[in-house]
Amino acid sequence: MKRALQKIVLGLVAGLLIGIPPVQADDPSTVKSLRQNSIDGVEQDAQHFRQELDIGATLPRDFVQQPPLVPHASSNFPVTLQFNKCLDCHAWGRAQATNSPKISVTHFRDAQGRELSSVSPGRYFCMQCHVTQSDAKPLVENIFQRVPSLN
Repeated sequence: MKRALQKIVLGLVAGLLIGIPPVQADDPSTVKSLRQNSIDGVEQDAQHFRQELDIGATLPRDFVQQPPLVPHASSNFPVTLQFNKCLDCHAWGRAQATNSPKISVTHFRDAQGRELSSVSPGRYFCMQCHVTQSDAKPLVENIFQRVPSLN
């Protein structure tokens, strides 16, 4: 008797699920991105995603351990396994001649804290931490405040 009741219930549930009409997709012209742009337009190339600021002065930091922002456009400065354009100006041997800040001594330590004679492989790809300054607006509203000691 119990099995018969289970079969009837399963049959009713299956019948209800099959009878449900499929969910219609939203009209693409009404769906918006977080920045309130239409999603059915032409997709922008990644290189034009944000405007780089080339102001020559670094914006202030927002938290204590924040890596310095890059105060110049960097889209034409390649960093590959074989070549790091950033080191043309910021390497210790070139910084004075190019009037650029030297990379930090922390970039010459490996993951175990040992001192190296060249930039650590973990610190070689500069754009992992150092980003080009931009005037991009926040995607969502927030109440972020700078660290009071940095004001």
